[in-house]
Amino acid sequence: MAEIEQNRALIDKFYKAFKEKDAGTMNACYAEHIVFEDPAFGRLNGDEARAMWSMLVERGGKELKVSHKVTEVTNGGARASWEAIYPFSKTLRLVHNKINAEFIIEEGKIVYHKDTFNLWKWSSMALGLPGMLLGWSGFMKNKIRQQALSSLKKYMNS
Repeated sequence: MAEIEQNRALIDKFYKAFKEKDAGTMNACYAEHIVFEDPAFGRLNGDEARAMWSMLVERGGKELKVSHKVTEVTNGGARASWEAIYPFSKTLRLVHNKINAEFIIEEGKIVYHKDTFNLWKWSSMALGLPGMLLGWSGFMKNKIRQQALSSLKKYMNS
């Protein structure tokens, strides 16, 4: 039972830090060898995942609003649903993304984190008409991932 309570506290700590725009605390919840996956960035490992959260917190600025709910906790992991409302940095269009998260936790740290959301809905909000018309396509999904990874690489090099 104690491990379940610790895992719930860890996930709450992660999202409370996100809400408070504290990427350092978020990243401290991750194991050194963290693996993160989502539809926009694909698979990120270690420092890439940590840099992504730092970048998203910085770019979200004061307008970033985050809420979460832990939906399931086990000895080895957790699930949560969370929402982010923010202006997309490239277009300044308002995005309200609804995300489901899955975590694997070992020795008090998150070792695997997978976020799932509808990339077509996200692209419709973030990109407007082009996202609405093409957000479902493999072409647009690849373009979104390429841009996300390019932004992350530039952020990590700065």
